[in-house]
Amino acid sequence: MVALPSVPVIYSFRRCPYAMRARLALLASEQICEHREILLRDKPASMLTLSPKGTVPVMWLPDGRVLDESLDIMYWALHNNDPLGWLEYTSNEIFLATKLIEENDGPFKHHLDRYKYADRYEKENLETHRDGCLETLEKLNAQLNGNNWLFGAEARMVDYAILPFIRQCRIANSDWFDSQNQLEDLHLWLQNFLTSDIFNTVMHKYEVWKDEDDPVVFPPAH
Repeated sequence: MVALPSVPVIYSFRRCPYAMRARLALLASEQICEHREILLRDKPASMLTLSPKGTVPVMWLPDGRVLDESLDIMYWALHNNDPLGWLEYTSNEIFLATKLIEENDGPFKHHLDRYKYADRYEKENLETHRDGCLETLEKLNAQLNGNNWLFGAEARMVDYAILPFIRQCRIANSDWFDSQNQLEDLHLWLQNFLTSDIFNTVMHKYEVWKDEDDPVVFPPAH
């Protein structure tokens, strides 16, 4: 029988937006974890035993529970400790925030995959999927409405649940993304994220973890 961990264990992949948003919430909640960086093409057996679907992030808790959905990890962390107020929504805001995350994880991610990885979808129309991404980007820009964050002056969970995917969209074609002058608020929102301490901390480069390695702590020491 495998011994339960003394602190939560997070299996992660640095550039994956789902894993990124989980790490963001863990950092915001001041949760100490054991971090296990993986290669998607060579997933460790211990991770696949915990979560056979083989996607990151995967969190193994000291009570034996396994969380293998990024939003579940975010909510778990922030319900335990939310010093920055990421879950402080009004009733109207929580409804809209949920809708924004659902659109990000559904239609936007569908178009983003076919836009960013167009060579994997030979029969797909790149411009159609780029326009599909743009529709969501314009909605987010309108929601920002001159504010630093989606719901005003302070960040909420919804911002950090979505921003890793906006980053991916820009990476797909930065010239096109940056030329969308109508997205002024969204550009600033993303830039503030990319230059923030919290982003730089969660993007720390870890060596790929192997089953025999000693534990590695998240968040990393400064």
